[in-house]
Amino acid sequence: MRVTWPLAARILLAGTAATLLLSGCTSDKPADQQTITVSAAASLHGAFEQIADEFQKEHPEIKIAGINYDGSSTLATQIVEGADVDVFASADERTMAEVTEAGFGHEPVIFASNTLVIAVPKDNPANIDSLSDLSRADTVLCASQVPCGNASQQLLKNAGVSLNPVSEEQNVTAVVQKVAAGEADAGLVYASDVQDEPDLAAIVPEGAEDVVNSYPIATLDDNPAAQEFLDFVIGERGQEILTDYGFGSGAAQGNG
Repeated sequence: MRVTWPLAARILLAGTAATLLLSGCTSDKPADQQTITVSAAASLHGAFEQIADEFQKEHPEIKIAGINYDGSSTLATQIVEGADVDVFASADERTMAEVTEAGFGHEPVIFASNTLVIAVPKDNPANIDSLSDLSRADTVLCASQVPCGNASQQLLKNAGVSLNPVSEEQNVTAVVQKVAAGEADAGLVYASDVQDEPDLAAIVPEGAEDVVNSYPIATLDDNPAAQEFLDFVIGERGQEILTDYGFGSGAAQGNG
């Protein structure tokens, strides 16, 4: 026997079915998802990409809208000028101080450290063995206002070496790329930058252990999701990832 439902009942049933269908399609999306943006020193790129991936798997309620990688001094300027950033990770304490002293951010936490190496092409055509050899080679450095450049100047000064670089770059990634492309005989970069570069070799210069950059991280607002990300970075898993990428312990004291 065929049952004929009243029109009102049919409309109600259709609406209920549509609601169930829509809820089934969207049930895998976290409700009230929070969003954060991160600015991080260029040398952190590989490590922070993995950290971000694992963090979001652990915290599906938080979306990292983007990570901006560049020289720390460039990022600091952007923040002071009003860039929308929730977390800032700098390659040295001096640059972080520019941000906090301008009234941005909470108390920074040191989460990693790094030292300098001489990066050369695998075959080392200029036969670079020490800092003094850089004065006769086409050498590229970070600009002095960038943390890796500031550290490079200190390292060279300590060694009594003076040189005229063929170029000065705004972030350490650009130095790595120029040496890898054969556009320079050598460059001073962080140890972590050479670790996974198949076309480069690293020479640890004398005195490198005396010029250590400490990496601070800070939240720039009261966004709880930003604090969750910071906690992941300084937590056990975040520290394991940073170690895998060649960073030293956050306990080191930098040259500022």
